[in-house]
Amino acid sequence: MILVVGGAGYIGSQVVKQLNEAGFVTITYDNLKKGQREAVIASKFILGDIRDTSRLSKLFKENQVEAVMHFAADSLVGESMENPLAYFENNVAGTINLLKTMINFGVKRFIFSSTAAVYGEPQQIPIMETDPTVPTNPYGESKLMIERILARCDEAYGLKYISLRYFNAAGADESGQIGEAHHPETHLIPLILQVALGQREAIKVFGTDYPTPDGTCIRDYIHVVDLAEAHILALKALIAGKTSTVYNLGNGNGHSVKEVIEAAGRITGRKIPVIEARRRRGDPAVLVTGSTKAIQELGWKPRLADLETIIATAWQWHRNPSW
Repeated sequence: MILVVGGAGYIGSQVVKQLNEAGFVTITYDNLKKGQREAVIASKFILGDIRDTSRLSKLFKENQVEAVMHFAADSLVGESMENPLAYFENNVAGTINLLKTMINFGVKRFIFSSTAAVYGEPQQIPIMETDPTVPTNPYGESKLMIERILARCDEAYGLKYISLRYFNAAGADESGQIGEAHHPETHLIPLILQVALGQREAIKVFGTDYPTPDGTCIRDYIHVVDLAEAHILALKALIAGKTSTVYNLGNGNGHSVKEVIEAAGRITGRKIPVIEARRRRGDPAVLVTGSTKAIQELGWKPRLADLETIIATAWQWHRNPSW
């Protein structure tokens, strides 16, 4: 049985769906602070918080958990700059609670949803797993702290983990059952599509003076279905005896904010008004990561990699959400 912590969130729920389709039995554990109960498909659901040690212990006592996949993190860069202690409390302290409970019950396989924000301002593009980790915001710093804790847990307790570092999950499940629905929404592609649907007047672009070709930030967008598949491959690798390691997950091709807006306009056939705003603190100019190691070692093959496909599946979901 696979415990998916944060499994009612955007990425976690997609992983739960694909785990079930791959034949795994799952338990979803989520406090629904940002997740959606409707997004959890064909999985036992338990309402709870990773900071609640007694509830976690009860869960492990009553269920035969073989491995844990961890998505229960606060993940907004700007919010982390304004309230770093909240991020360290939930992301770091909460994960320590989870790891202590796992070790107490002898569960020693852990898939961690990390972030390429651990690298900070990149020294090269694409970012490689061996590059220096110097995060520029508390969100990235909290994830790096957890990775370091995981390495110590491997040394001390034999807990084996795979940490997956990625940026900008996007798109929606091709079946139309699951999509991206945050409240409030903060991610670029769904915000743009809300403009296309007339749900907001314009898209705000934070910074047009970055050292990039068009002055806007460049990011690596990865389809949520491909991302979920990588998590499942990582789980299978651990089950097969893979040692602890870290993988970057990305398409290796960056797209600027302006390019994403233009692509969304073409796909939706709608005009996307833009409001230019000042830069946000903690946002690097370019973040693009490669996946050579994951492709070679996990056999991962992204099949929905192009920006148009990512936006088109998201557009299908936002026009006709199933919940």
